[in-house]
Amino acid sequence: MSTTEASRVHFRTCNLCEAMCGLRIELKGERITSIRGDDEDPFSRGHVCPKALALKDLHEDPDRLRHPLRRKATGWEQVSWSEALDEAARKLHAVQEAHGKDAVATYLGNPNVHNLGNMVFAPALVKTLRSRNRFSATSVDQLPHQFVSYAMFGHQLLIPIPDLDHTKHLLVLGANPLASNGSLMTAPDIRARLRALQERGGKLVVVDPRRTETAAIADTHVFIRPGTDALLLLALVHVALVEHPPRPHHLSTRLEGLDAVKALVRDFPPERAARYTGVSAEVIRGLARDFITAESAVCYGRMGLSTQPFGSLCQWLINVLNITTGNLDRRGGAMFTQPAFDIVGGPRAMALGRGSLGRWRSRVRGLPEFGGELPSAVMAEEMLTPGDGRIRALVTLAGNPVLSTPNGARLERALAGLDFMVSLDPYLNETTRHAHLILPPVSPLERGHYDVAFHALAVRNTAKYSPPLFEPAPDAHEDWQTTLELQHRLENLRRGRPSLRKTLLHQTLRRMGPERLLDIGLRMGPYGARFNPLRKGLSLAKLRESPHGVDLGPLQPCLPGRLQTKDRRIHLAPEVLLADLQRLRDTFPESPAPGVETADGRLLLIGRRHLRDNNSWMHNVRGLVKGKPRCTLMMHPDDAARLGLSDGMDAIVTSRVGEVTVPVAVTDDIMPGVVSLPHGYGHRREGTGQRIAAEHAGISHNDLTDELAVDAPSGNAAFNGTPVTVKPAEAPRAAATPAA
Repeated sequence: MSTTEASRVHFRTCNLCEAMCGLRIELKGERITSIRGDDEDPFSRGHVCPKALALKDLHEDPDRLRHPLRRKATGWEQVSWSEALDEAARKLHAVQEAHGKDAVATYLGNPNVHNLGNMVFAPALVKTLRSRNRFSATSVDQLPHQFVSYAMFGHQLLIPIPDLDHTKHLLVLGANPLASNGSLMTAPDIRARLRALQERGGKLVVVDPRRTETAAIADTHVFIRPGTDALLLLALVHVALVEHPPRPHHLSTRLEGLDAVKALVRDFPPERAARYTGVSAEVIRGLARDFITAESAVCYGRMGLSTQPFGSLCQWLINVLNITTGNLDRRGGAMFTQPAFDIVGGPRAMALGRGSLGRWRSRVRGLPEFGGELPSAVMAEEMLTPGDGRIRALVTLAGNPVLSTPNGARLERALAGLDFMVSLDPYLNETTRHAHLILPPVSPLERGHYDVAFHALAVRNTAKYSPPLFEPAPDAHEDWQTTLELQHRLENLRRGRPSLRKTLLHQTLRRMGPERLLDIGLRMGPYGARFNPLRKGLSLAKLRESPHGVDLGPLQPCLPGRLQTKDRRIHLAPEVLLADLQRLRDTFPESPAPGVETADGRLLLIGRRHLRDNNSWMHNVRGLVKGKPRCTLMMHPDDAARLGLSDGMDAIVTSRVGEVTVPVAVTDDIMPGVVSLPHGYGHRREGTGQRIAAEHAGISHNDLTDELAVDAPSGNAAFNGTPVTVKPAEAPRAAATPAA
C-alpha cells in the first residue's frame, strides 16, 4: 500500500444495537485504521461498546456474501441480479397462483429496524404479496410493549421511555441494560447514566431471577421466580392504589378505568404475591413505598417480562404503576419522545401503523394478528399442517428464525419442506441454508444510516444522519433496491403486463431512495420547516452539515396532545387485559403453591444476553466471540450439588420439545430452581457458511423453548420460564480402535 494514501475521518452512528453510539472512524485510503467513540456526539458523548469495532470486521468478512446465490443439488452457484430477481418473482407468483395468496409468508428479522432503507421500503413488498402470513422478530421480543401501547395510548409505538437522566428512582424488572445498552430505552453509555442517577441521590433497584451485570451495580437486587412478575406488579399497584391514595396529577382528567383497576387489585395484596414470587410481603411493600415516596420514579421492564406467559399483563401493570403514582409524562418519570422523523404523529405517509388486533387469526391454532402480523410461534405449524392456506413459500429479510424463534428445530424441518424460499441476507446461516435463492445486501458501511425506530425510543431527543463510508461495488444492491425491484416484478406478473403508472412510480422511487423520503419526513416533522416557519427547520441537508448529530433537547411532557386514542384519553383498563387476569388467577390460585422446582425435579430455564452479542448475527466476528465460552448453563450451587454436577461438567438439558448438551457454570448469581442459557447460539448446523461462528457454535436456547407457550393476548413467544430437567451427561465412550 502506498504511503501517500490520504487519511480521512468519517463520523457515523453505530447500527449494531439500539444505543446509537456515535463513532469516529479513521481511514487511510479505503482501509479502516481506527474506530472509537465520537466525543462530539451530543447523545453518546464519546462512549462506545466492543460491538462497534465489529463494523470493520463485518465489512471485510470473507464469509459475507457479495453476489446472489442459487441452491442446486450439487451446491450453490452464483447468478446475476437480474436472473435472481426474475426467478424469485416468478416462483413466488407461481405459488400464489396455484395455492392462494396466503401460501407465501414473510419473516422480517431484527436487523431491519437498524436499516433506513428497509424501514421505508420493505413494508411495500410485504403489502404487495397480500398474504396474511406475515411474521417478524417483534413477536419473539417486544410485542407486549406494542400491544399495551396500542390498547392504552392508541398507537403501538407510543411507548413510554424512562427519563433516565432526571429520575431519582429507577425500578428495573427483567432487564439488563448494561448488557443490552438499553432496549426500548435507547441510552448510550448506560453505565455512566446509571452512575449519575446514584450520584444525584437516586436509587437503582433491580428485580430479576439472576444477579445480572445491572443488578450487580444496583442499590438493591431482589430475586424473583420466573413468570411471576405480574403478581409482583399487581401487589405494587395494590399498595399504590389501595393502601395509598392514587396521585395521577395532571392526567387525572384524562384517565378511563381508574376505579376498575383499583377494584381488581384489591384481590392481589403483597401476601398473595409472596406465595409465588419468592419475594416476601415485607420486601414488596418496601419496594412500593420507596417508589411511591421518591421525588420522581419510573418502572421499566423488558425481555424478561415480555417473553413470558403474562408479558402483556406485565407491561400493562408497569404503565399503571407509573400513571397512578404520578410518574407518567413528567420529568424523571416515563415520558414520550418527540422524534424529528415522527413515526407516531407525523404525516400519514411517513408514520407507521397505529396497530390492530384480531382482524384475522392463524389457520391452525387460531392466534390473533396484531399490527398486520401473526405470532412467529405459529410459523412451523402453518408450514407443516396440510390444508388450504398452508404456507408453501417464504421470504425472509435479515432474519434467522431457526435460532430466534421457539422450537427452532421444528421450524428447521418445516423450512426443508417448502416449495420455494428466498432470503435477503448477507450470510449463509442456519435459516438461509434452506433458501433456494439468497440475495445479499451491501455492508452497513456502504449505505446511509438514520435510526428511524430508535430515535423514537431514546432517552433524549436527537437526530443524526450518517452517509455511506464506502462506495458499493457496481453490481451490489442495497436492501431497499432489492425489495423495490422484487415488488415491481411481482406487480407486473400479477397484471400479466407492465403498468405504465406503476412503472413510473417505480422509477420515481428508485431515483428518490430512502434519503429523499427521510428528508421529506424531517421537513414535515415537529422540528421541520412545516412547524418552524420563521427559521430554517430541520432537513437532511442540515443533518449532513452536522455530522456529530443534532441535540433536540430532553424529553418533555406532551400529553394529551401526543395521545392517539380517538377520545384523547388514556385507557387504563383495556378489556382484553382485564379478561386475561382470569388466566393469571387460574395459574396462581389463592391457595399456597409449590416452589419453582416441581415434584418431578424440573427447573425453570431463562435466557440471557452478553454485551458482545446481538442475537445470532454477530458471532462470525472473531473479536466478539474470543475469550471464555459464553454459551454455558448457569446453575445455582445447591441445584448443581443435588444433581451431581460441578463447574465445567457437561449437562443434558431436556424440555418438552428438545434436548441439548451444554457445559455448566455454577454460580450463586442465579437463584435456586432456575437455570440460564444465552440465546443466539447453535451454529452447528451443516451447510452454513460462517466459519468463525461454527468454531464457537454453542447450542441453541430455542432448541428447548416451546412454541405452544405464548402470552395469550399478544401471541408473543414465552421463552422465559421453560420447564426443563437437567442431568449429568454420560461419560464419553472410548474411541474405537482403528482396523489394522
